[in-house]
Amino acid sequence: MAENREICESVLVALRSIIRAIDLYSKELVRNHSVTGPQLLLLKEVAHIGNATVGNLAKRANLSSATVTGILDRLEKRGLVERIRSEDDRRKVFIKATEEGINLYRQAPSMLQERFVSEFTKLQDWEQTQILSSLQRIATMMEAKEIEASPLLVSGPITSSPEGAREFLEQE
Repeated sequence: MAENREICESVLVALRSIIRAIDLYSKELVRNHSVTGPQLLLLKEVAHIGNATVGNLAKRANLSSATVTGILDRLEKRGLVERIRSEDDRRKVFIKATEEGINLYRQAPSMLQERFVSEFTKLQDWEQTQILSSLQRIATMMEAKEIEASPLLVSGPITSSPEGAREFLEQE
């Protein structure tokens, strides 16, 4: 019984460590670069694609079009992206990173999930499957299985502005 309690506590410590790592990354990103994780993700996608539609960005980032639109609104207000209406089809709008946006993306640290993916892909297939199975079980145990989530390792609301993210992250 005592051994099970120790294992359970070790699992909880590991989960808390993961949550703290995500929080610290998010705080550093907002503090040092005045950008949230979702904003950096979209800025990265726009910088790599060139001209992208909201739908294309939403698909690539695994976010809803409404969420992407809100994030792009904030990026546009800061002069990091611009919307360009298609000359062929006036209904179509393309998103393009500005020079300032590209510079910010280049100066920002790599996305936390990129670091994770880099290490995860080095594992054997059976290890990857075991981790996936264990995390899915944990999500179910914590009644988080049905919560919609994107593959983005950041804390706070996904649509948060840097100011909102600062407030959220400072509540701890």
